[in-house]
Amino acid sequence: MAKRRRVANLLGLAVLSALAHRPMHPYEMAAALRGWNKEHDMGIKWGTLYTVVGNLAKHGLIEELESSRQGRRPERTVYQITEAGREELIDWTRELLRVPHTEFPWFRAGLSVMAVLPPDDVAVLLADRLAAIRKEIATLQELHDRDSPQVPRLFLIETEYDLAMLRAEEGWIAALLDELTSGTFPGLAEWRAFHEAGGLSAEMKELAEEKITDI
Repeated sequence: MAKRRRVANLLGLAVLSALAHRPMHPYEMAAALRGWNKEHDMGIKWGTLYTVVGNLAKHGLIEELESSRQGRRPERTVYQITEAGREELIDWTRELLRVPHTEFPWFRAGLSVMAVLPPDDVAVLLADRLAAIRKEIATLQELHDRDSPQVPRLFLIETEYDLAMLRAEEGWIAALLDELTSGTFPGLAEWRAFHEAGGLSAEMKELAEEKITDI
């Protein structure tokens, strides 16, 4: 079971990982995290950086090392990770690798209500998504092939994961699309008739009522 974290924003994890390398001020943290492509890995919202840094300091996970000012520039505070912060970084990483987290991707939400569209429309949309996924796979694979000769696999492992997930989705969508276009998808005729008639058929109404009754 996932733990309740004092700072639960994944940007906090990213900041801790950056400060584990060396002390930095927030501007340096952002530059380092962008360079490591952490905004793609963690869905970072940069507008919350200073709030997250403040919360990490409040809970003793990082601490001020020094403050300095150059010319007319705003004062910059350099932070370093504390021992408690290192323990949190390690424990949080262990949890993320070990414990499955319930996630609700946007695509799953769309699938759950796709019956509101006619099946032919769904097929067109899925074909568009499939093309986009294949393009993304090609781009990621090109980047991976470019970087792998000089970058240790340890630092490319998240790209491997992205490629594996995209390829799994590609295969699943291609199979679903084949069912829709070949007419082998179960209940396809009733689904199409529902939209053509502007309402549920008697059979579909019965199935819907059974599902509601079972809840």
